[in-house]
Amino acid sequence: MAMESQKQHPKQFSFEFFPPKTEEGVAKLRATRDDLAKLGPRYVSVTFGAGGSTQEGTIDTVRDMLAAGIDTAPHLSCIGSTADAIRDMLNRYIGLGVSRIVALRGDMPSGMRETGEFQYANELVEFIRAETGDHFHIEVAAYPEFHPQASSATADLDNFARKVGAGANAAITQYFYNVDAYLRFIEECEKRGIEIPIVPGIMPITNIKQLARFSAMCGAEIPRWLLLRLEAYGEDMRSLKAFGLDVTSELARRLLEAGAPGLHFYTMNQVEPTRIIWTNLGLKGHQ
Repeated sequence: MAMESQKQHPKQFSFEFFPPKTEEGVAKLRATRDDLAKLGPRYVSVTFGAGGSTQEGTIDTVRDMLAAGIDTAPHLSCIGSTADAIRDMLNRYIGLGVSRIVALRGDMPSGMRETGEFQYANELVEFIRAETGDHFHIEVAAYPEFHPQASSATADLDNFARKVGAGANAAITQYFYNVDAYLRFIEECEKRGIEIPIVPGIMPITNIKQLARFSAMCGAEIPRWLLLRLEAYGEDMRSLKAFGLDVTSELARRLLEAGAPGLHFYTMNQVEPTRIIWTNLGLKGHQ
């Protein structure tokens, strides 16, 4: 597979964090941030809870990252929100000096039935462009194994194309462990004339129960051979983690060799898994 649309982009590496809920968590994240910042990511992103449930935590974390001199992209989800609330958030981020946003549909908060004024992420991208022009570099989500709520693979590709058409600059994928899924997704995008960078999301494997829970929610497949190998380690967490990080490093290496335009690490607010994979790959940070 050619991957020409992706090979034309300079490689960029980014790290994702979530807003901590305790003072201890804040201190831990600052230490994690300072350690990983030494690797030289192009930017970091900060997640956003369902229906904005961690909205203030996201803003506080973004402010903290910016104060440390790190280019930071807040996640902004639109489901269950209003145009006025989104406009307010955009203005707050402009005031903080944010120039990059990860625009997402998001999950419906439990107990909420109304989707709000925005039903899909492409509508959010259109709104951001209408309100702020080209101020923000907009990242959107991509699903090489397709969104679990999509009616079909074709419908999911159509949804992605609409986000790109609405003005997305780049995309970050849901994590996956099947290189072919990503390569075929890129191939389908190229057929539709989509050439923006589509950066693979990398989830380091360190905990099988946590991984299985995340994967069940987001539709990411854990290949049978991998699941059985991980289960075979039982309670030997050190060996499981070493094997898992080797597997994830090899996945990332194959993606870069195939022409992927960088990697986006789901750090889970931890230093070591991302740093080990980074070191295994011999990556050089953004200068």
